[in-house]
Amino acid sequence: MASVIYASASIAVSTRSPHGRRLPALRFPPALSLHRRRLMVKAAETDANEAKPEAPAKAPTVVSGSSFNQLFGIKGAAQETDKWKIRLQLTKPVTWPPLVWGVICGAAASGNFHWNIDDVAKSVACMMMSGPFLTGYTQTLNDWYDREIDAINEPYRPIPSGAISENEVITQIWLLLLGGIGLAGLLDVWAGHTFPVIFYLALGGSLVSYIYSAPPLKLKQNGWIGNFALGASYIALPWWAGQALFGTLTPDIVVLTLLYSIAGLGIAIVNDFKSIEGDRAMGLQSLPVAFGVEAAKWICVGAIDITQISIAGYLLSAGKPLYSLALIGLIIPQVVFQFQYFLKDPVKYDVKYQASAQPFLILGLLVTALATSH
Repeated sequence: MASVIYASASIAVSTRSPHGRRLPALRFPPALSLHRRRLMVKAAETDANEAKPEAPAKAPTVVSGSSFNQLFGIKGAAQETDKWKIRLQLTKPVTWPPLVWGVICGAAASGNFHWNIDDVAKSVACMMMSGPFLTGYTQTLNDWYDREIDAINEPYRPIPSGAISENEVITQIWLLLLGGIGLAGLLDVWAGHTFPVIFYLALGGSLVSYIYSAPPLKLKQNGWIGNFALGASYIALPWWAGQALFGTLTPDIVVLTLLYSIAGLGIAIVNDFKSIEGDRAMGLQSLPVAFGVEAAKWICVGAIDITQISIAGYLLSAGKPLYSLALIGLIIPQVVFQFQYFLKDPVKYDVKYQASAQPFLILGLLVTALATSH
């Protein structure tokens, strides 16, 4: 419509001749003049109507992601403004259960756990230390040092999105760390330890968490060392804490759980596939970046399966054939889910694979713990 106005106006350009003499003004016939005015009015109305949507009174609210994912610290979380929910998201509650389960396995392996109020209360306190406090510390610390990578891989996360301030994050890290170590000391007193073994396990685990995430060592830069450290933190350390709380931590259990941590290395590799782009951009040599997706996925399943088969063989050689057979029975569905999901597409199906296969792996941990207690 604006072009109609422009064309009409251009007709009444200059009324002077090239020689400077004034020419008679051009006059439109009444019908054309009326039609021109109508066109101008119509054009003005149309332009005004078209302009209205360009300046809405209120910007639309964009809601994306899942509130459930936000609370549990899972990828695809909704944006949140409540600071306590943001703090909880930073601790990634979805990562707590393996640590809690590790404490259960350690208590079972000790052979001294009894279903009474005192032992149940001790175990719950140890689970709180391992899960919400020290795992929460580890995850918050890791997010702090990964904020530049998360800006590429997971920009919705609280730190890169600016949902929580630097001082608030640092305060949370210190509170969780001191709370976890303090609770470990109380557990040593509660258990009557002359040597504070749980305190030192918590202190050592916290140090491993720090050098895993923070420069200059930043163990996660190396796919092998970093993932093994992560696997040991999730399997060996909580097992040791649970066993030390109710019994004695023996060298054979230390070796066995460190061997099981190789399976934990495989589980850690599963989580690396979703971060390939950011890891490559930041120079982190995760196994999918270093070896490529095809090779890394076979390294991953090999670490998980061969470790468990080796432990089944150890149980058989130790005169525990029923426990060995039970463990083999729990390995088979894991292999099925590996071929059904993970080996097809480790990026697309990583969550489905972990949800399907990992329950069998952690049940295998309990089977092994019960076998060592008898």
